[in-house]
Amino acid sequence: MNELAQRLGEYRGEIVTSIVETGAMLGWSLLAAVLIGLPMGTGMYLARRGGPKERGWLYSGLNGFVNVVRSVPFLLFVVALIPFTRWAVGTSFGTTAAAVPLSFVAVALYARWVEQTLVEIPRDTVELADSLGANTFQLVTRFLYPEARSGLVLSMTTVTISMISYSTIMGVVGGGGVGDFAIRYGYQRYEYDIMYVTIALIVVLVMLIQTFGTRLSMALDHRSR
Repeated sequence: MNELAQRLGEYRGEIVTSIVETGAMLGWSLLAAVLIGLPMGTGMYLARRGGPKERGWLYSGLNGFVNVVRSVPFLLFVVALIPFTRWAVGTSFGTTAAAVPLSFVAVALYARWVEQTLVEIPRDTVELADSLGANTFQLVTRFLYPEARSGLVLSMTTVTISMISYSTIMGVVGGGGVGDFAIRYGYQRYEYDIMYVTIALIVVLVMLIQTFGTRLSMALDHRSR
């Protein structure tokens, strides 16, 4: 244990750097999920067949994007997106570049979860909004989101955990992160104890995020009161 602690101390700078890189990748991708995925998922719910604002062409386009992004194996998606990443951020290497494909996936995942969460809202809520003369913006912000806030938080929790998993692959484009640290300093250098400690840290992080998300969701769920 003393030897392990000593070697972890030697890698302290690299560990801190990898945590910062993972945080940056998660931050950008989750921001994209909220700013783009939330309205996209809402649009899919509104435009779907039988939805409050049915628009077949709009739903087909949004649904097609989500299905394509979710169906392509992530490593292949990262490689295929390199030209776009280079065009968008000026480079295809580094943490900023790694955030681009992660953002695409986060948007697609959260959009689907948002749609499914809103579908579970009782039809009576939409009918009540219609009877009160609510427009589309009021329907979404004053009726749908307040009713679905618990599910939206749980969905974001699930997406966050998924992004932690996906971020471990970003070493292929020099994105770094905790997962990349475990591979480079643990597996490739045959220091398996370092790798297992890093895996344990990731597991603890995931458990903390899940616990926080679940408790926040319960606090926001009006049905539990």
